[in-house]
Amino acid sequence: MRLIREFEEHCLEKALAGTIVGGIHPYIGQEAVAVGVSAHLRADDVITSTHRGHGHVLAKGADPKRALAELYGASTGLNRGRGGSMHAADVGLGIYGANGIVGAGAPIAVGAAWAARRAGHDDRVAVAFFGDGALSQGVVLEAFNMAALWSLPVLFVCENNGYATSLPVDRGLAGDPVRRAAGFGLTAAAVDGMDVEAVAEAAGQAVAACRTGAGPHFLECATYRFHGHHTVEHLMGTKYRDDDEVAGARARDPLTRQRARLAPEAADEVDAEIAALIAEAEAFASSSPGSDPRDALDYLYAGTVPARPGA
Repeated sequence: MRLIREFEEHCLEKALAGTIVGGIHPYIGQEAVAVGVSAHLRADDVITSTHRGHGHVLAKGADPKRALAELYGASTGLNRGRGGSMHAADVGLGIYGANGIVGAGAPIAVGAAWAARRAGHDDRVAVAFFGDGALSQGVVLEAFNMAALWSLPVLFVCENNGYATSLPVDRGLAGDPVRRAAGFGLTAAAVDGMDVEAVAEAAGQAVAACRTGAGPHFLECATYRFHGHHTVEHLMGTKYRDDDEVAGARARDPLTRQRARLAPEAADEVDAEIAALIAEAEAFASSSPGSDPRDALDYLYAGTVPARPGA
């Protein structure tokens, strides 16, 4: 969690300064979800992510240096600087991409789980992270249906931070997320998404059940983003949450809660290690060459996929 927090705060500073072009969607406050779930994933498991995906990518094992270089548009980035903040991926680590389309990762996760089963990897799990706003996206509900119909090992993780951009969840979502997922036949539960150990316990049970053929699971994690939906809100002065609400959420900061469970010396050691990693990432990213516009059209198509008959 400390790595994600420091990485995000560094990116926030760089986005507001214009070093990261286009801004970012900060994940600060939601770290317990990415870490609690990913703690149970193997290297060959798959995740799909959201437009707020830095935390998921790092928790699954992405190199912070290459992740930051990706945001800087550098050729050394995870995707040669082409994906940027919202599309970072590392297929070799099972990271099938952050995604700028709300809910679009859910059907990709279902497809990955289905493909793994077809290849004989029955215990490989696919995790789809998405926000509460995605619960009304048709592709997410279709993903629920297909995963349940085929009893696929998919864990759907809803990060309910209370707002779909600026729309409060109780004004945009009918019914209860857990009951909605259960209606499709998924095993569904809710957990405190501001407590990494609570998330880890619930996710551990769900992932283990998926591996042993119990079919898809759904986990609603009640969390909160401390900053706006996007860094542009800082620049525009957009405000739709009162200060007391934000302060109340910060009082439940998952990092503060977890730090209280550690010996002070151990926590300080982690802080020092992370500070060094972020400094190393900044040096790497800021000194990396930018992408070359002359090869902008490269990598648009997979070169190893044979043409289909008639194509």
